[in-house]
Amino acid sequence: MAIKKLYRSRRNKMVAGVAGGIGKYLDVDPVIFRVLFIFLTFAGGSGAILYLILMSIMPIDPLPLEVPGGRTHESHD
Repeated sequence: MAIKKLYRSRRNKMVAGVAGGIGKYLDVDPVIFRVLFIFLTFAGGSGAILYLILMSIMPIDPLPLEVPGGRTHESHD
């Protein structure tokens, strides 16, 4: 059984991939998290601070490894 890890998304991102990564991790549409960050930003600024903190502590999704034959293998240790 593979352990899920939280990464910033390389593919599903608007700014830094934080919402895309959280959405993938929780299997939820990342638009929900984007709207939540925007709402929290306008409701006191905590959304922007939270986003910046998550952006700095969440690692970016590792690049897939190339396997002979032209296929890629997702590497999520």
